[in-house]
Amino acid sequence: MEVSLVIPVHNEEENIEPLLAEIQTALDGINYEVIYVDDGSTDNTLLRLQNAAKSMPSLRIVRHERSCGQSTAVLTGVRHASAPWIATLDGDGQNDPANIPKMLAEAKRGTGAGEKPLLCVCGYRRTRRDTWLKRLSSRIANRVRSALLKDDTPDTGCGLKVFLREEFLALPYFDHMHRFLPALFLRSGGAIVSVEVNHRERTRGVSKYGLFNRLWVGIVDICGVAWLQRRSRVPKIIQG
Repeated sequence: MEVSLVIPVHNEEENIEPLLAEIQTALDGINYEVIYVDDGSTDNTLLRLQNAAKSMPSLRIVRHERSCGQSTAVLTGVRHASAPWIATLDGDGQNDPANIPKMLAEAKRGTGAGEKPLLCVCGYRRTRRDTWLKRLSSRIANRVRSALLKDDTPDTGCGLKVFLREEFLALPYFDHMHRFLPALFLRSGGAIVSVEVNHRERTRGVSKYGLFNRLWVGIVDICGVAWLQRRSRVPKIIQG
């Protein structure tokens, strides 16, 4: 197994089959598995996944009894993954699976800035296909985050990321941590790189995010991550 795709979803029944079809085309020739984490959906998301699994052996389904949020769903998926490499993407169809092979190839090069180990390849949505509200809240949060955390990442909110499973599991866990993965990987002593990716409009289903759960919660969490950075010490081992 080369890579595990971890896809957290909540009430995305209309996007299951189209996204899985795209994944199969985009990752043809790569040994992969797809792990969908159904985060307490109340629609037919689980039924659609179960039906898809009948003809797709690489599809695995994990379900939360109740909704725990995207970060917890990602953590659950990574814990259940079999491959050393993890690729995450959103389940709403806005991320393009065709970008995963180039991101995986970039991650496998393994050397970041200053010869630090490359711990995370992040998608960069240079051209956003979102509502003005989502673009505005993300722009404000990104500027505040960049100023305080110095994470060298233009777009931490992009769901497309590639990293090593064991490195992710060593990170401190908290709700909303998925928005701060670059800063957390940097805190671990590694390097990150951003790769421009395609972004599409949502054509099916309803967005789960609004102004208050994207902007204000994110700004509060930035203070917590900044505290973690100040308390971090990464030793340089010279003998052992």
